[in-house]
Amino acid sequence: MIDDGVAPRWRKSRHSNPNGNCVEVARLAGGGVAVRHSGDPRGPALVYAPAEIAAFVTGAKEGRFDRPEPRRGRRTQ
Repeated sequence: MIDDGVAPRWRKSRHSNPNGNCVEVARLAGGGVAVRHSGDPRGPALVYAPAEIAAFVTGAKEGRFDRPEPRRGRRTQ
């Protein structure tokens, strides 16, 4: 349970790693989101406020968390 007394409904992506290295998410009352490691369902969960989740989703859509393309150096002979 997370603070509001209601057991969260956890979800994991269909694209999850079969080795268990995944996260699960659950919507909370009030619009927040909880995130936990799927390999440790009894372990701790991180809880994010609605504004934090909105900022993360916006950043992801804008590519702020994308890895930069590797630099391609010139070959010298």
